[in-house]
Amino acid sequence: MENQTDNPDKEFDTCSMCIFQNPKKATSTLDGQNPYLYNKTRTIFNLSLLTQFHSNSESSVLNFFLNSTMELSQSLRFQQLELPFCPQQLQQPQKPTFSVRRTSQVIVAAAKTKRRPPIEGVSEELNLIADQSLDFAPARRRVRSAFVELQQQLDHCLFKLAPTGIRTEEWYEINSRGIGIFCKSWKPREGVPIKGVLCFCHGYGDTCVFFFEGIAKQIAAAGYAVYAMDYPGFGLSEGLHGFIPSFDQLADDVIEQYTKIKAKPELKGLPHFILGQSMGGAVTLKVHFKQPYAWDGIVLVAPMCKIAEDVTPPPAAQKILTLMSRVVPKAKLVPQKDLAELAFRDERKRKLAVYNVTCYNGPVRLKTAVELLNATKEIEMQVDKVSSPLLILHGAADKVTDPLVSQFLYEKASSKDKSLKLYPDGFHCILEGEPDDRIFSVLEDIITWLDHRCLLK
Repeated sequence: MENQTDNPDKEFDTCSMCIFQNPKKATSTLDGQNPYLYNKTRTIFNLSLLTQFHSNSESSVLNFFLNSTMELSQSLRFQQLELPFCPQQLQQPQKPTFSVRRTSQVIVAAAKTKRRPPIEGVSEELNLIADQSLDFAPARRRVRSAFVELQQQLDHCLFKLAPTGIRTEEWYEINSRGIGIFCKSWKPREGVPIKGVLCFCHGYGDTCVFFFEGIAKQIAAAGYAVYAMDYPGFGLSEGLHGFIPSFDQLADDVIEQYTKIKAKPELKGLPHFILGQSMGGAVTLKVHFKQPYAWDGIVLVAPMCKIAEDVTPPPAAQKILTLMSRVVPKAKLVPQKDLAELAFRDERKRKLAVYNVTCYNGPVRLKTAVELLNATKEIEMQVDKVSSPLLILHGAADKVTDPLVSQFLYEKASSKDKSLKLYPDGFHCILEGEPDDRIFSVLEDIITWLDHRCLLK
């Protein structure tokens, strides 16, 4: 369960970045005080000194990390530092709640800090709600509740042309680690037999709702029971927003949830498929490596399964990143560009991406960056172990995940039943950000492939 007050590491991750601004002064001031804080700040101090001794060829990379740190420290240096090292400062853990506070209360909380540009065409009231900190699940759930009706009315083919009569269900389930996981299902209209089950793994900057609502309804209308979940720390599930402490554990969380779903009496005996998009492609492959025979087919859309050589950090940068992630794992120090322009080819649809209000779009947290890098390295070394029936779909002009990597996966996978389709001029979000005809063409390719595998089953 979420606990926002009783962990010294959490308070430390927020305040310790100021140490980079004047590490010598900071560590000397803390000398002789709490050993816990002093030891960790000395580690940061030593990391900052590393940059002074590296060769000129690596200095630009190291400066990149320091500059990111300096930017964060400037935004934090005027904040009051309250570390819970004295008993009287410790507060009782707050019990997580799924309830929605009154709009007026949300606005007051949100008005304290400005975090994102206003959404055009949305009332000031809704903008204030969207502007609050989304670090923890209760806030993300409140924001989603405020926007859910508006999202369904957006001028996008996935919403405007969504099939009617689809049966949907949402629920929260506490997993074996005590984390509240948000799940949702979409089933064919009453009376339509279910051909198979499709489980979805979403991307890093996404959730299992919003655009996927329209995607799931189209697949459900074709006769499939579609299930999706938000990972811990993403969407409506509990956990620190955008934080992946272990990619391996994330895969285990997915396995646990979807194993329960596949065991439902009404789904037994049906073919089971898993679909992963972008980072969800990496999650899907990790799940497959752990359970090679658990799925009747894998669908990967623009998968993140190998970091392209031209964007892979050099070894010196990777070492610094790894060291820093051990000290301040939750710190947001890896800048992230606005990827909407690279992900959405259709400019009109690109403007709608801001309505995905519960997705994580902040700087990448240090530990998350390390976990993503390590996960793709592991996947790259094991692609020959991909043995399940495989469909890979990728936009040929994708600049977020490299389509050549999908070609690499297709060639190296040991699957006897495998297909690769590259869509000319397609960007990263081929299911959400392309012209209408392309979006429905990709959906038709997925459904046709699923139908054929169900007949073989």
